[in-house]
Amino acid sequence: MNIVIKQIELIERIDRLIRMQATGSPKVLASKLGISRTKVYRLVDIMKDLNAPIEYNFTIQSFVYVEAVTFTFGFITRDLSHEEATSIYG
Repeated sequence: MNIVIKQIELIERIDRLIRMQATGSPKVLASKLGISRTKVYRLVDIMKDLNAPIEYNFTIQSFVYVEAVTFTFGFITRDLSHEEATSIYG
C-alpha cells in the first residue's frame, strides 16, 4: 500500500510544479523528485490516463497544463443528509 501512497504523493508534487511551470526538463524533474527519468515519464503517463491535459513546453522548459484542471485525491468528511444517515444506520 505504501507504493500507491508514494506514487500519489509524487503525482501531487508534479502537479504543484506544473502549476508553477517549474518542472524543468524531465531530467531536472527526476532530480528534483529523487527518481529516474523513466519514472517521471510513467507518472506523467498516469496523469494523462487520468485526463490531465499535460504537454511539455520547450520554450519554458516545463511540463504545463494546456487547460485549467483540478487534481485532488483523498477523502473529505462531510455531514450526511438525513436520508443518507437513515440508509446507512437504519
